Amino acid sequence: MIRTSWKFLLAVGLLCAAPAIARGQQDQQAYCTYVMEQAQAQRNLLRTPTATAGFTQPETGLPMQLVGGATLGLSDVRKAELTMDVARKNCELYKATTGAQQEIQYALPSLEKEALLNRLTLIEEASKSLGALIAQTAKMLETQNATQLMLFTLQTTRIKLEADRADTRAKLSAIYVPPLSDQPLKELVAQKQGSEESAQRVLDKLSRQNNWDVALTVGVHQQVNPIAQGAQPYGQVSVSYNLASRAINRHLDRSVQAHDEWKKVEEGDVVRQMEVLRQQLVDCVMVQKAKLRSLEEENKQIDKSLQLVAAPDTSAAFDFHNQLAATQLLLQIEAADAGFRIDRLREYLAKNY
Repeated sequence: MIRTSWKFLLAVGLLCAAPAIARGQQDQQAYCTYVMEQAQAQRNLLRTPTATAGFTQPETGLPMQLVGGATLGLSDVRKAELTMDVARKNCELYKATTGAQQEIQYALPSLEKEALLNRLTLIEEASKSLGALIAQTAKMLETQNATQLMLFTLQTTRIKLEADRADTRAKLSAIYVPPLSDQPLKELVAQKQGSEESAQRVLDKLSRQNNWDVALTVGVHQQVNPIAQGAQPYGQVSVSYNLASRAINRHLDRSVQAHDEWKKVEEGDVVRQMEVLRQQLVDCVMVQKAKLRSLEEENKQIDKSLQLVAAPDTSAAFDFHNQLAATQLLLQIEAADAGFRIDRLREYLAKNY
């Protein structure tokens, strides 16, 4: 039988980590490139003067004129700058959000993977102890102090251990966990909330620019009929202000606060998902604690029985001792596995909440 060490499996996982990190960075970079290109297009549109041309007749009875010029609003120039700020904040928000979401999504699979790797170690240790019992029983069988049935009982236990090992490896191979951040989850979520608030405030500033404008228009006009000699320059400055600006700004400020409150209760947001994960972890601890208590009680009963046959002097007593020892090995794997899971779950809760 070919046996693969869990350390080898862990090494393979580490080798696969670099491509996974690269894929995550590529996703974030691709999104940031997209939003920055969109923002740059809008920025160029806003800060470039608008060219105008047409015919006009200033007053009834005056000759028709050909007019050409360009107009640029100061509000548009400010919007161009804020548009780039919005894009940068959206990029930061996307990175923070995907980082927190990934940590939440793969927290339980990551803990499960650690537990399975630890279980492989427990199975390996139990296999060595069982191998010693089998070797001892085999020697006694050669001297006719044991029966073939006694050896078969231990071999059956070894079959169970090998089946457990194969099942554990199969579960490990089915779990995908990308490289996760070393930062606690509470910090990742706090960063996401901070980025979201910053993005909303920049959007607020951008929306405020619609309340006012100072536009400068320059150009030339030429009399068409009859054609006059030479084009005449002209210039114009216009100021606009929305009379509801104060009310609009007040609602915009409230919208930022309302957005923060909405995100706290949104079912799909990371704040809500973080709380759901915490409850799942707490439930898992309770389940594993109940399992551990049951296993410990069963192990105590086996210990009492082993004390009765601590020094077996008959083949029947030795057979009973071997059966108890083999059963205890299986129980110890389950108990140690449950204890490891409880410890890791508690450590994760203490670090991330």
